[in-house]
Amino acid sequence: MTTAREIAGAFVAARQDAKALSGFPGQPPGSLNLSYRVQDEAIALWPDEIAGWKIGRVPPHQIEMLGAERIAGPIFKHFVWRADGAEVAVPVFERGFAAVEAEYVLRIAHDVPPEDTEWTREDAAGLVAAMHIGVETAGSPLATINDLGATVVVSDFGNNHGLILGHEVLNWRAELAHGLSCETFIDGKSVGAGQVRADDPLDALVFLLENLARRGRTLHAGQLVSTGAVTGVHDIRIGQHSRVSFRGAGDILLSAVRAMPNGRGFA
Repeated sequence: MTTAREIAGAFVAARQDAKALSGFPGQPPGSLNLSYRVQDEAIALWPDEIAGWKIGRVPPHQIEMLGAERIAGPIFKHFVWRADGAEVAVPVFERGFAAVEAEYVLRIAHDVPPEDTEWTREDAAGLVAAMHIGVETAGSPLATINDLGATVVVSDFGNNHGLILGHEVLNWRAELAHGLSCETFIDGKSVGAGQVRADDPLDALVFLLENLARRGRTLHAGQLVSTGAVTGVHDIRIGQHSRVSFRGAGDILLSAVRAMPNGRGFA
């Protein structure tokens, strides 16, 4: 049987070499506990520091079986870009998976004591220094990653390939209560619109805090938490362009370019 470290090594090598995988490298994990074991092994192998975490949703048909509604994956420092009004070029694995996801991103104010294992929504809110608009650039060298379900997604860094961080949302708790909405466009065509529910970002943060505590991890000052796709998960191909419009908070523009070997560069 393929070990967690061998699976992690295959994903890490494929990402660093910018080569697609023809299938899952071994037997897919049968539980989220096993998936996070693979993810932790991959984090140990990846030559970069964690800048934050993404939160995703478990497909509805897997929630009861897996006993979870959300999943988490790391975002690495060299895959965080700042939106400055210009188009951001993001690397995409040729023949792999790539998508854009409109997100609201929480910036953490201070280090979290690792011994704190249980959280309320209000306690979690006290950790937040700011909320930003953002776009998660989902991506994997495994084209079928989402089709294979949540345990496979978790195994490969939660299907994350970066984060574009946009403007701060001022008075974010009041704005959440009123309703924050956004819309995603690819090559000028609207592919999805949505509104974030007032409790979702903090519920996602509570989930992450408890998930990391169980894994012997924690959050640190300045780290970013991408709290979940608001308009959906929208596939994007090399050469395509996307605009994500956050009503009242600005736009984020990006273009998909071919990922190059070394895990950081692109053509």
